[in-house]
Amino acid sequence: MQIEIVKFEAKDGVILDGFIRRGENPSKKLLIQMHGMTSNCFKDRERIISTKVQEMGIDTLCFNNRGSDVIRYAKKIVNGEDKSFLAGTAYENIEESYYDIVGAIEYAISIGYNEFYLQGHSLGSTKVVYTYNKMKEENNSNLTKIKGIILLSLVDIPGTVEMEADKSYITYALEKEKQGKILEMMPMESYTNPMSVKTFLKYTVYNKDIDFARYNSKDDEFEILNKIQVPIFMRWGNVFELIKQDAKELAEFMNKKINNPNKDIDYIDGANHGYNGKEEELAKQIVRFLLNVENNKN
Repeated sequence: MQIEIVKFEAKDGVILDGFIRRGENPSKKLLIQMHGMTSNCFKDRERIISTKVQEMGIDTLCFNNRGSDVIRYAKKIVNGEDKSFLAGTAYENIEESYYDIVGAIEYAISIGYNEFYLQGHSLGSTKVVYTYNKMKEENNSNLTKIKGIILLSLVDIPGTVEMEADKSYITYALEKEKQGKILEMMPMESYTNPMSVKTFLKYTVYNKDIDFARYNSKDDEFEILNKIQVPIFMRWGNVFELIKQDAKELAEFMNKKINNPNKDIDYIDGANHGYNGKEEELAKQIVRFLLNVENNKN
């Protein structure tokens, strides 16, 4: 196994870094891993998944997207110059994840890869679904290179934030917006993670484009998820998971709602939201899914 530190530009010029894990034999196939809120690319979960998928000839790229960590300065190339801006979970606009993922795909193509699997965890899963569908809407030529989607603990982001936040904080945030103070931080008790007014409003008010995992709506047709035409893998845990319902019931419900003929939707007993201690089992199930995809391609 070879590990190479990489740095590349998102589609809008934001500088991103991460690493590629390569197997002993050259591969044209790449699993791109997207982390969630306050996280980064240095997780046991992604490392163990990487090790397992390399055994079947698939390399991995894990990188820190612009939402990594809580608050940090990121750089963006504007007219040939580096410009710093506030980034991290507290300041991110989830729609900009499109630039991150498309940039990662284009970078990977430039170094020789031509088949991709997209994996997201938590908010990273939301980013993967949003990006896939935007690529589809724009008829992006690289969409055909995406061979499968892996969604780990895809949660109802607007519902989760609203569940934890008192409605008075939405009123507070809207008033701050009127005052032009969207970069101010929300009160700490408004949500589990520190968050700016701008980001808080994106999740609670201006969330139309990311409000597609409405698990509590029995009549929802999950139109956005059903637009995914490549094989799809979905998992949740059943311990301290960020869902309102029982994980087994949710998996059964989504198996009925998702029309994709190549779906693999289930939960992992004893796993929490981060799959801590269950990484090996998760990785085995992902490998099984990928093997099925690869075998059905031939």
